[in-house]
Amino acid sequence: MSELTQVEVLWLEKRIENWIRFGRIVEEQKVDSHRRILSFAPGSIFAFVRWTSSDFGTVISRADVLQAAASGQRCSTVPYVKPGAEILLRLTGWQKVERVLKVVDAIEGLGIDPVDVAPDYWQHVHNRLSVNEKPRSYTKTRHQAWLHRQRVMR
Repeated sequence: MSELTQVEVLWLEKRIENWIRFGRIVEEQKVDSHRRILSFAPGSIFAFVRWTSSDFGTVISRADVLQAAASGQRCSTVPYVKPGAEILLRLTGWQKVERVLKVVDAIEGLGIDPVDVAPDYWQHVHNRLSVNEKPRSYTKTRHQAWLHRQRVMR
């Protein structure tokens, strides 16, 4: 069994669109013209967005920010993610998904890679958006504190 967390992304235009919004992909395997398997190292953080529609409109809109599990570590099962991952953020409904994508855009606007953001910030965003509240902004100061905490904890 691989140490990597694998995510199947599928793209059938205007029907099923699964994509990675951010994350450091360490391996990529093309299955066919519509499917790829992307792999992430243990502990890495990535955003997985899923959207599905039918003849009657949108069926699923979901955004997940996940942390790849290490071998033997407990993790949650997530569709298209093997073996699973720790869920930092999980929101459904296009309005909430769109708000998550705007949070990601704002972080990138600061010059910070969302992969490097503190995991507890993603949990904060989940908690706030799930009750239709505005999350606190991620700032360079908050990010520097997170980086310092990581160095101290090593």
